[in-house]
Amino acid sequence: MFSRLQPEFRPMIRLAAPVVMAELGWMTMGIVDTLMVGRLSPEAIGAVGVGSSLFISVAIFSMGLMLGLDALVSRAFGAGDLEDCHRWLVHAVALAVLASPLFMLVLFGMAGLLGRWGLTPTVLELTRPYLNAVTWSLPPLLLYSAFRRYLQGMGVVRPIMVALICANIVNAVFNWILIYGHLGAPAMGVRGSAWSTVLARCMMAAHLFGVIVRRERGRSPGLFETSARIDRAWMARLIGLGFPAASQITLEVGVFAAATALAGRLPAAALAAHQIAINIAAFTFMVPLGVGSAGAVRVGQAIGRRDPRGAARAGWTALLFGVGFMACSAAVFLLLPAMLIGAFTSDPRVLEVGVSLLMVAAVFQLFDGLQAVATGVLRGLGDTRTPMIWNLAGHWFVGLPLGYVLCFTVGIGVIGLWWGLSTGLIICGVSLLAAWSRRIDAASALLPQSRTLKEDKTYEEAAEAEIVSRID
Repeated sequence: MFSRLQPEFRPMIRLAAPVVMAELGWMTMGIVDTLMVGRLSPEAIGAVGVGSSLFISVAIFSMGLMLGLDALVSRAFGAGDLEDCHRWLVHAVALAVLASPLFMLVLFGMAGLLGRWGLTPTVLELTRPYLNAVTWSLPPLLLYSAFRRYLQGMGVVRPIMVALICANIVNAVFNWILIYGHLGAPAMGVRGSAWSTVLARCMMAAHLFGVIVRRERGRSPGLFETSARIDRAWMARLIGLGFPAASQITLEVGVFAAATALAGRLPAAALAAHQIAINIAAFTFMVPLGVGSAGAVRVGQAIGRRDPRGAARAGWTALLFGVGFMACSAAVFLLLPAMLIGAFTSDPRVLEVGVSLLMVAAVFQLFDGLQAVATGVLRGLGDTRTPMIWNLAGHWFVGLPLGYVLCFTVGIGVIGLWWGLSTGLIICGVSLLAAWSRRIDAASALLPQSRTLKEDKTYEEAAEAEIVSRID
């Protein structure tokens, strides 16, 4: 198998490396926020953790609506149809503009109801203003997501990495200014961290828009020649693929947000340890997440050019890369837990709990990477429903209830919460790997090899429907 996959290594690395760097840059913003507010108090770490988790639980769903572009744009690009790529971008931007006000209202409503979550008073006092401020970053974040998925689907990934690097610089500089009150600015504490995040996300969207405008100059057909009319069938297909993908990623991120909210009922040291450990685990998760996104594009482009064997090579290569990295990260968690936690805090209570949590994280690393990459390559095949179903079953029907019982009923605290989450990840990883194996075998059997790029566009949809029906 290794020799069969080897021709895919170089193109996968070329595409995945900038995407992984972009995902790591995304996580770095959160880690920098935690580090910089960590100088204030453990309560400040907890407040940023709770506020960020609640924001992401909503924002990730709205951004997830764009995930269908991975399959739609990459297939159109693989088939040599640039005009369809443009039309998908137009519909994605329209969706971002329409969705932003709705999801902002949800976030403001959540901020108003924080008092009912059972948070400790000191954490609650800091969390509400943070969440109200960071909500204003949602519109540029949705536009960034639309621009990113469009570029990524065509294999243009370096500007995405550059956008995240620049955003991290902007975020760090304005954190320093606004949190502590440097250069004449008022010392805003955790609220200053939120406003620096808003500025960074505006910069990300503006950068990618500028890249798209520059790339489209002189192209035929040009992007700005594309009709701005929104076709209901196209929008329905975008949402039809995006909604299950958005639900899947929301279920996954949401279960960790719910766990953070539950950890908010524990002593401040346990909450701070949970937040630090979750940041470290989420940082390593960004690598298989980026590999999964690259795998989705490579699989989608192969399907677009009617090359099921190429799709299989791309998917299995992505899985190999993702699981290999997570095996290495598990080893680091086991060997250097105190060093990793100690980079964030010197509080002995937080250190003790945080080290124990990283031991649990080492157990689920392989399965976390497996489910992240499998979700991506299934998305490249146009299957966004299966990951949604298994995330609901694994995380919400098993993982979170088990974690709650271990934490509060059995009484082993935040470590019990993490063992529950670990169980959910194991279920998802194994199940999605099996789903990918079945689905790619069916695609290879049903989708004939063809070198004609633009022939009967309805064939691809019919073949996809046949694959789904046979698997079901």
